[in-house]
Amino acid sequence: MSLYRDTGVVLRVQKLGEADRIITLITQKHGKVRAVAKGVRRTTSRLGARVEPFAHVDVQFYTGRTLDVITQVQTLDAFGAGIVNDYQRYTAGCAVLETADRLSAEEGEPVLRLYLLVAGALRALADGQRDASLVLDAFLLRAMAFAGWSPALTECARCGDPGPHRAFSIHAGGSVCPKCKPPGSASPPYEVLHLMDALATGGWDAAERSTDSSRREASGLVAALLQWHLERQLRSLPLVERRRSPDSAVKPGQ
Repeated sequence: MSLYRDTGVVLRVQKLGEADRIITLITQKHGKVRAVAKGVRRTTSRLGARVEPFAHVDVQFYTGRTLDVITQVQTLDAFGAGIVNDYQRYTAGCAVLETADRLSAEEGEPVLRLYLLVAGALRALADGQRDASLVLDAFLLRAMAFAGWSPALTECARCGDPGPHRAFSIHAGGSVCPKCKPPGSASPPYEVLHLMDALATGGWDAAERSTDSSRREASGLVAALLQWHLERQLRSLPLVERRRSPDSAVKPGQ
């Protein structure tokens, strides 16, 4: 029996047999791992609550013939406690988990940066100090950068001419100059591109000052970019509630 340990975030769970579950995690060292948690659906199980989606856990596995098996779980962060009771944060969190699951397609391939992005986004959603919609869009932009799909926001996606440029093409990969502008390009206000750039680079002061209309338009462009690259729609993304959180004030010093 080969044992190993890792820290990870639970992305999803599936029923297996009468009492077991298959737990999908994104981990720090081993990338995406699918493992069996035996007996967790029984009321007497001590592991059940520790391997629910949004949980940040330290896990011991042993290597099985088809799926690895979870033998021990220690909770590091119970992000779900601050997420599941708020619809906006919950739907944004579900979109984070589904995106991570899609982008970490190969099991066992290390994806440290994506793991850190997921943990950071869930921590921000659970804290409730940032607007959930902004947290989600910041995660999606940075996750696309991890996958090599970072949109051009400050230069032309085709020729590299410095911007800002008013035209924006999903197919071309972001902002485009007048010479490279393909038919059907959108024309978002400059404020929308500034907001997207702030979210991608961690400019939270500028992002928090953005208007509701800029946030809605930026969210639409981010979602369209992601789904273009994934070549399919995320099931959770249309359910995300896009509104300004009333309690999303930034703490002093942040």
